Amino acid sequence: MTPPQHYSARNSATLTFSDVPTVESVSMKKYDFHMSVERITVSLETELAAAVRDAADADEQNVSSWLADAARRQLAARGLREVVAAWEAEHGAFDDAELAAARARVGA
Repeated sequence: MTPPQHYSARNSATLTFSDVPTVESVSMKKYDFHMSVERITVSLETELAAAVRDAADADEQNVSSWLADAARRQLAARGLREVVAAWEAEHGAFDDAELAAARARVGA
């Protein structure tokens, strides 16, 4: 099978998941001509839609790939929140020093 003309090697670059989902380990798989996709319709505020288009262009992605990456990051964040909540339920809440160290580690 021959890839479509718009296909490039960068579209199939993949990072792998780790055992605990984090933003750094989220799969950033780009669409390629082998993957199954489902077309959905989303509605965005005009200004948000323009910002998404600009960001996708800046990242040299199409809007669908850019939004898919954003969705993957959001799902990973949700998974991470669940992991943190389970840990805190067992060990108690993180204190301010632990939170500051975590923020420093992720650059937040």
